[in-house]
Amino acid sequence: MTDMTAGGPGLRERKKAKTRSAIRTEAFRLFREQGYGATTIEQIAAAAEVSPATFFRYFPTKEDVVLQDDFDIVTRWALESQPPELSPIAAIRAAAAEALGMLSPQEIEQFRETAQLTQAIPEIRARAMDEFARAINQMAETIAERTGREPEDFEVRNLAGAIVGVIMSTTVNAAEPTWNTETMLDVADLFARIDRALAHLERGLPV
Repeated sequence: MTDMTAGGPGLRERKKAKTRSAIRTEAFRLFREQGYGATTIEQIAAAAEVSPATFFRYFPTKEDVVLQDDFDIVTRWALESQPPELSPIAAIRAAAAEALGMLSPQEIEQFRETAQLTQAIPEIRARAMDEFARAINQMAETIAERTGREPEDFEVRNLAGAIVGVIMSTTVNAAEPTWNTETMLDVADLFARIDRALAHLERGLPV
């Protein structure tokens, strides 16, 4: 992932990002070669040249190695750069478009594989529900920062839940429930649909 700060991350942060990326890259390679179910954490760790204990420092479960990418970090950086006069939803729409433009072809491919694995593997789909709950908390913090309110504020959390909810409803069936090289998810189209969902929310969800 491209450095997002003016001075760039420190050596420790770069090393951690490199290790995290290596674990995910090797995990996805093994998933493609031998299947998700047949791939063990020990195999992923060995392929990434780390110990299983190091794997667990970065990812609590095998499902998390699929679900926890750096896109939310990039999106948050893009969101922080949006003009303060934009409404929270308008700022999120602009940030998502900006973040998509920052992804390399390899990152877009990994994003596609993540979406398709989430559809294909029941354990990942179940774990994704926990990620949506975490996303609501993060979204509430982001909205609170932009509005000068508290993350626990009722209206802040309500808006956060609505934003995550429309994104979830748009993406949950975006990929076919199989994972193979013949089924190609169009990531740009997926983001276009997310933007359409957010625009609908911005209009008050008229039916």
